[in-house]
Amino acid sequence: MQVTMTVNGESVTREVEGRMLLVHFLRDELGLTGTHWGCDTSNCGTCVTWMDGEPVKSCTVLAAMAGGREVRTVEGLEKDGVLDPVQEGFMRCHGLQCGFCTPGMMLTARALLDRNPHPTEQEIREAISGQICRCTGYTTIVRSILWAAEHPDGPTPAAAEPETAGSAS
Repeated sequence: MQVTMTVNGESVTREVEGRMLLVHFLRDELGLTGTHWGCDTSNCGTCVTWMDGEPVKSCTVLAAMAGGREVRTVEGLEKDGVLDPVQEGFMRCHGLQCGFCTPGMMLTARALLDRNPHPTEQEIREAISGQICRCTGYTTIVRSILWAAEHPDGPTPAAAEPETAGSAS
């Protein structure tokens, strides 16, 4: 079957099997490998993308279901070579270790901040509760999202150096 959708602002059309998952469409058909495929059970959240502005686990969505919809992946966060504040926060506050959960965490964080620009730590923890990180213990992920909330326009010239692991700015 033929499916057409908008991915990261660009219209794409491909022939796909009706049972192809969105995660495989993005990775295998479009080469957008930032969307990770993890558990095969929709429990881990590494495959989170956006569909029509809402985070979805792309391992639970058929590519055909995304037809006519707008999909955003982690590759769509940066604009014109400038990192999204969420990406910047993850870099500055060490919100990743192995990086496997990071793309899904970033997209979930961006959706949260778009709805609630000033979340509490508890609201952040609740927003990312559907995603598993096996490395960080979530502390640096939460710190990274708080950094992004505090810097909605990105870093200022005075904040040119990355934060240290212990700083909570």
